[in-house]
Amino acid sequence: MATTDVSEASGTGGGPPIQWKRINALVVGQGASMGGDFILLIAMGWTAIQLGGAGAVTTLMLAATIPRALMLIFGGAVADRFGPRHVLLRTTSARLVLLAVGTVVVHSSQSLTPLVVISLLDGLLFGLASPSAGSVIPHLATHDQLPRANSLYAMVTRVAPIIGSPLGAWMVAAGELWPALLVATVTCAISLGTLFVVTKGMEPPERTPGRSLVRSSGDGLRLLVSHPRLRWTFVAALCLDMAFGWPIDVALPLLVQENGWGVHAIGVIIAAFSTGALVSSALGAFLAHRIPLVVRFVVSGVGIAVGILLMALMPSVLTIAVTGAAVGLMTGLNGPAIVTVYQQAAPKDRMGSALATLTLASIGVGPISIALFGGLSLAIGLKLTWLVCGTVALVGPVAALLALRHPVREPAEEEPVRSAEAELPHPREKVASPVV
Repeated sequence: MATTDVSEASGTGGGPPIQWKRINALVVGQGASMGGDFILLIAMGWTAIQLGGAGAVTTLMLAATIPRALMLIFGGAVADRFGPRHVLLRTTSARLVLLAVGTVVVHSSQSLTPLVVISLLDGLLFGLASPSAGSVIPHLATHDQLPRANSLYAMVTRVAPIIGSPLGAWMVAAGELWPALLVATVTCAISLGTLFVVTKGMEPPERTPGRSLVRSSGDGLRLLVSHPRLRWTFVAALCLDMAFGWPIDVALPLLVQENGWGVHAIGVIIAAFSTGALVSSALGAFLAHRIPLVVRFVVSGVGIAVGILLMALMPSVLTIAVTGAAVGLMTGLNGPAIVTVYQQAAPKDRMGSALATLTLASIGVGPISIALFGGLSLAIGLKLTWLVCGTVALVGPVAALLALRHPVREPAEEEPVRSAEAELPHPREKVASPVV
């Protein structure tokens, strides 16, 4: 990846269309932090099992996920009110203190309570910070360069679990939990340092009188009602996530067990999928801006849906792994495309609220998918339910096509929210000019 800024001027303000130095720094910092998070996730989960079995690890997961989802509702409004720099530096600093104190406490105490408290507070901070983190990249790249930046960021999210998960398992197996917490503390410090550099100069937005955080927290949903491009993009993401959750998390292990392939088959299939997604994300960092949006957004969605359908019918581990790799390739294109379309279509002053809604859907749809399709599989069987999931996934590219029918609104036409009662504007039929 290039390490120098592009010299050509952007369409607004004469700045570079993509600031590679800052984007690379952001990716390094967030990649280190994500790797530390996965180390900690595996280590804390295994420690919880040793301390209290399945009930303990369930308590730990709920303590992390529920506060995260709830804080996302307010995190978008906070990002729009105070700006990404203000939010990220404070939440990351608070998280650094939490992890450092947690390391000391866990070193001297072997009980579940500190782990639950750490997970609870970490989930709150993560939910508060997530929309701000998603709002940084649009400050660093123009609309036409966002696909490359988002693909590079997606590549890091693929690498982090591949590296972090086995390291976390090795660390907790070789000793105690506190070394994993210490590593997470160090990676959080790296993230804080890079965020300080990357967000330098990002001033907080002007505050709109009469807009409370409570009311602003609903802006993400209001945007879905008033902006068709956002609404259909949200539906596309929701359907693909819904269709993908149960097959990978539940159906795949059951299918492997049913065919007597052995537990190693799960690892082979997941590794093939991850490799495919990693490869396409890496290619996207260089070429995504040259690939038509309809290919990255619609065609890849069709490929994911068809791949899900085919995986249910494959007769061997090899054929499922090859199909999974193809689905991974499509996912590596589709995921960044969804985020890019959302960033391009969302009003600049409500970027955080828009991204919070998208993230909340991604986090919340997993349990719904498992509960819905898990219950259905008891009635109609494993493979037929898997085929139903593939059919649901086909709704995704249809929604993507509907989203592309509504052009991006020009930033100059976005009217600020003037009061607590102001209605959100509707997009007009014009194509947006690049915005840094």
